[in-house]
Amino acid sequence: MKSEFILAFNEICEARGLPKEDVFEALKTALVSAYRRDSNLSSNQMVTVEIDPRTGEPTIFTEKEVVDDVFDNRTEVTIVAAHKEGHTDAQLGDVVMVDSTTESFGRIAAQTAKQVLLQRVREAEREHLFEDFSGREGELVNGTVQSISGQHITIGLGRTEAILPKSQQVQGERYRAHDKIRVYVLEVRRTNRGPQIVVSRNHRNLLRRLLELEVPEIYNGQVDIKSIAREAGQRSKVAVQALQHGVDPVGACVGMRGVRIQSIVRELNDEKIDVIEWDGDQRVFIAKALSPARVSHVFLEEHPEEGKTAVVIVPDDQLSLAIGREGQNARLAAKLTGWRIDIKNLTEAASESLNNLEHPTADPRIATDQTLINQVRVILDKKQMGRPITAEDYMALDRMVAGVEGRIIAQRAQQYEVVRKERAELRKRVPEAAWQQPLDVLDLPGRIHNLLLDTNVNTVGDLMYVLEMGDDYFLKLRGLGDKALETVKETLSAYQMAQIAAVMAAETGEIAPDGAVAPDDEAAPEMAEEEIVLIAEVPLVEREVEVEDMVTTVPDLDFAEADEELLYEDEEVEEEGIAGVLEPDEVEPEVEEMLAPLDDLSQTIFVQEEKPAKPAPKKKPGVVVVRPTTDESAAAEEEAKRKKRKGQPLVYNEELDRVVVDRKRKGGKHVDTWVDEDLDL
Repeated sequence: MKSEFILAFNEICEARGLPKEDVFEALKTALVSAYRRDSNLSSNQMVTVEIDPRTGEPTIFTEKEVVDDVFDNRTEVTIVAAHKEGHTDAQLGDVVMVDSTTESFGRIAAQTAKQVLLQRVREAEREHLFEDFSGREGELVNGTVQSISGQHITIGLGRTEAILPKSQQVQGERYRAHDKIRVYVLEVRRTNRGPQIVVSRNHRNLLRRLLELEVPEIYNGQVDIKSIAREAGQRSKVAVQALQHGVDPVGACVGMRGVRIQSIVRELNDEKIDVIEWDGDQRVFIAKALSPARVSHVFLEEHPEEGKTAVVIVPDDQLSLAIGREGQNARLAAKLTGWRIDIKNLTEAASESLNNLEHPTADPRIATDQTLINQVRVILDKKQMGRPITAEDYMALDRMVAGVEGRIIAQRAQQYEVVRKERAELRKRVPEAAWQQPLDVLDLPGRIHNLLLDTNVNTVGDLMYVLEMGDDYFLKLRGLGDKALETVKETLSAYQMAQIAAVMAAETGEIAPDGAVAPDDEAAPEMAEEEIVLIAEVPLVEREVEVEDMVTTVPDLDFAEADEELLYEDEEVEEEGIAGVLEPDEVEPEVEEMLAPLDDLSQTIFVQEEKPAKPAPKKKPGVVVVRPTTDESAAAEEEAKRKKRKGQPLVYNEELDRVVVDRKRKGGKHVDTWVDEDLDL
């Protein structure tokens, strides 16, 4: 016989619609909270609960330390008691889990357990409802109207509620409390108060789901719904296609004597539904979409900018039927087909054709047929006077329109096709990455930037595409002139150069010039100390060879992109001259002979400056010119200062006829600091 606990437990699971595992976890959490509150335990002390699924008896285990003498029985246990609990290997100082089940809880602890249990069950219920309805987005559900307010209607869905906003209601429908209603699940949102379900009555997919329910051929995949155009509460058009040979798609949707479609009409409160057969020929499809009106001709043209347009010619008595009440029929046909539809009556099109007889594209047989031309003019006069027009008259007008108006539109459509292909080729010239870059990266002037955004130029790729189409196309944009065109070109050119420099720097491992950052963002490694060769420590013959090698490799050096650490010395400088450096008249012959190749080097650098620089080698030993000093301590001090210095730009000093670092002034002292720089090879 089942215990009272098991009966109550099963009742909770069934009433809340929750799995037993979630309710067990909620109950364990409640018992842990109650035991902590009743025993006043710290939150750092571990407490676990195990529940027997057959009897419902709980067992509480707490974490305690093994000691000789128990001072606090809430956190400590003797080694003998630990061995009785089954921890035979426990030693003094160990932490073990001990059975601490109590017979009853106090009033406050029991209230705590009740609150925690209700909260956990409520949270599990909300999560379960969200997972259930989030997988039902785009489906139909049956509900009951519970309450009506000015902004929305509350729909009861059994265990939860849904909201029918005013924007998703059908104009003209009246809802009353306790009415049964079928709605389309539009969105499920996760909130702190549970899932918020938004449903709709005017969504076009509501009609799709109703057709799937009522028409077995659609549900089984024998008939496919190609497109739906709906104006909720008034009229809808559905285009269907048969995927199985021998199946009539329109007949399957309508049903025997219209039984199937009438069921859907009643569900939608007498909303009119037109079911048409989809056709791969867009001309035929557009003509069917305008049903019940009869169509004489359909001429298609696709403008590169304005989009697809269909010029439809209908008999005079079918014009109002084709347009529909307040343009509803033509509007639904345009939504269904995806074409902008321009409807003309036959007499209007024939009148335009008479005026375009001299057009080079017009059919020469029609343009030279004087009998037909005179007949058309007589028919137009009869129409103007209000006299009836016979079927033969309509055939003459139809022939005139097809030979003139149809030929002109066909020729224009061919021109548009050529333009679209050319623009497709221009579009391929724009790099794919440019379409992902927003227009803000170009840092254009505010006015130009805003005008470009107003013309749907939102990315760098859009701007490059507009410039590819020519200056005339750019100047047609509203508010942009020649100055704006020049500014945009300069800004875009600078941006492209920076990108190219960044790519080249990434390939060579250098820092990109002009602030451009290489994609890998890795600076060049500093020169290792063992690669530094001091000229003062090398014999004179070897020094001459090194300087000659240095001069021959200077044309390949690019100072703007030097990525190795520049080494130099001489920190403090006086106004009379360079501290620690001999004046030009006092230079010793040996030192002058040593510096002569370096002077030639400076001249070589600036002579080769106009030539395009080549990437510098990644690793070559640097050369530092060190002045001979007699004091070893001073040399060591200068060497320490030199290592602390970082790279500075080089300049050519005409007075010294040498390459030195750029002059810097230290604040308040007005002292010009000149330091000789080694060349980074």
